Amino acid sequence: MSQLIHQAISYSLMGIGAFFYFLAGLGLVRMPDLYTRLQASTKATTLGTFSLVLGVGILNPAFLGKSLLVILFVALTNPVASSVMMRAAYKCKLPTCKETCVDEISATENGGESI
Repeated sequence: MSQLIHQAISYSLMGIGAFFYFLAGLGLVRMPDLYTRLQASTKATTLGTFSLVLGVGILNPAFLGKSLLVILFVALTNPVASSVMMRAAYKCKLPTCKETCVDEISATENGGESI
């Protein structure tokens, strides 16, 4: 009975992770510009990876320690990588979508005045 509950929890987590990966792909297709695509895909893949790797770790307890290390690595690197890519896109002056009306990066670099 305990094994069945173990498997149900781990497969549920893997299903949730797959769903977040689906949402990340949907965000890449549906969002209007690079900035929003990066934000949607980064958040969704981070949560998807957490769920998927934790599900694998629970299903096979021998991998639980490694799974936690992978979760820690993704939690530390994914937001930083996304931020660096977004800043590089901003420095290359990639256009934003027409609905974007606040430029917070410019505001912080120009001492509080937003463009």
